[in-house]
Amino acid sequence: MRALARVIDRFCYRRPRFGIPGLIRYVVFGTGIVYLFGLMDTTQALYALLAFSPADILNGQVWRLFTFVFVTLGQQPWWMILMLYVSFMLGTSLEQSWGTAKFTIYFLLNMVVLAAVGMLAHLLLPWHFSFSIWAFVNGTYLHIFMFLVFATLYSDAPFRFLFVIPMRGMWAGLISLGFLIYLLLWFFRFLFPANLIPLALFLVYFIFTWDIWGHRLRLRSRQRSSTVVNFNRAAKQVEKQRQQRSYTRKCAVCGKTDADNPDLEFRYCSRCNGYHCFCMEHINNHTHFQ
Repeated sequence: MRALARVIDRFCYRRPRFGIPGLIRYVVFGTGIVYLFGLMDTTQALYALLAFSPADILNGQVWRLFTFVFVTLGQQPWWMILMLYVSFMLGTSLEQSWGTAKFTIYFLLNMVVLAAVGMLAHLLLPWHFSFSIWAFVNGTYLHIFMFLVFATLYSDAPFRFLFVIPMRGMWAGLISLGFLIYLLLWFFRFLFPANLIPLALFLVYFIFTWDIWGHRLRLRSRQRSSTVVNFNRAAKQVEKQRQQRSYTRKCAVCGKTDADNPDLEFRYCSRCNGYHCFCMEHINNHTHFQ
């Protein structure tokens, strides 16, 4: 994962002009147009023409490899408006953070992986699954995983659910993950294992979030490692051992002794009441005992 992430970063660094500026705008706009025409067309002919269909793709309708991103599962207007608004906002933020090249590669990789797994499922699964593969290869899952990537990279970023409820990016990611699980379970009873197709997008997810997860895993392993020194505890042990060691002279200011520092010279101050020993650093730099 890390090697792939480094290859992508180097490619984007060397080719900063690669990609489609404002790609998410075109995706959101196209999805909204297709949705509006779908509401007016009760026969769903437009959806049928653009949806992912492995059999039709093999028969020459290759445009479906691209147009499936404009087909979504949601039919409720409030759900579509919310999803497109959040996608535009988060997609724009990711493009500004990553750059146009990296965001374009991210989105294209999701398309390629999802389409490739859909075609593979068509070839391996029984024929009756072919008519339902479009339900698992569509734009809805691309949007969900984009939410998850943003929530992972910017877990503390402010976010407003339903335009009103303030929350952190982490909670937006958990809501997206919960919706993904809901979709997988909804289709589980009659379309398993075809309903597992969208899980292939976790491959792209981990490529682009590997640095975050790698840092968290290293931090956790470091905390659990028995070789990690607890510095407070170690300091107390050293101080206890030092106090237990016998000494003849001890500086009344810094606590250094002739046992710990055999080459250090000590002197007694004649202006202090009683016998108080000091190292050479503090013999002329201390508050006299009265």
